[in-house]
Amino acid sequence: MKIPPYPHPLIAREGWGILAGGLVVAVLVSTWSWWVSIPFWIFTVFALQFFRDPAREAPEGEGLVLSPADGRIVCVEDADDPYAQGRKALKISVFMNVFNVHSNRVPVDGSVQSIEYFPGKFFNAALDKASLENERNAMVLQTTDGHLVTACQVAGLVAKRILCHARVGQSLYAGQRYGFIRFGSRVDVYLPPGARPRVAIGDKVKATSTVLAELPALSGDHDTAA
Repeated sequence: MKIPPYPHPLIAREGWGILAGGLVVAVLVSTWSWWVSIPFWIFTVFALQFFRDPAREAPEGEGLVLSPADGRIVCVEDADDPYAQGRKALKISVFMNVFNVHSNRVPVDGSVQSIEYFPGKFFNAALDKASLENERNAMVLQTTDGHLVTACQVAGLVAKRILCHARVGQSLYAGQRYGFIRFGSRVDVYLPPGARPRVAIGDKVKATSTVLAELPALSGDHDTAA
């Protein structure tokens, strides 16, 4: 499935100010001393790669759950979803290091049921305790089939800003860009019981392009919104 035209190809708007500032400082310092300017040029190049935001195409298929982020799978397990009334769920977590694309994408087609922000700590996002103790922002979606899917952005060791552009009541499509986390983080996805994972711990994934799981077939007892 081809994703609709991207709002800002190549470089995420969240990084425009940082990148412009780094570039201006690097140029100004270069006019005085090339050697002194080297750290500023290194920072500018780092910012350029960190805030890259490539458009992606989603795979075809019904009931597919797309990866919300680039990175590495650090968790595939049964868990309780603390953001959807503690329902039983399949939890899949993607850890992003500072060299991954940090633009976050919607995992499934659905309407936004709730968005909750939680202040917290800044443990290494690869650790399990980061899911419930770090700063985070949880978005619960309901698909047209009635399934609940939660995508939770979790800040990491050096991440200091979680950005979520979605709004309650908004209809989103799988692969749509909805947020950004600056400088190292993770995204936890909670899926309804019966969802079939298509990734394993250690797998490298790409936002939108990689299928994390398949939603369960419909039954008379599927999830409903709170």
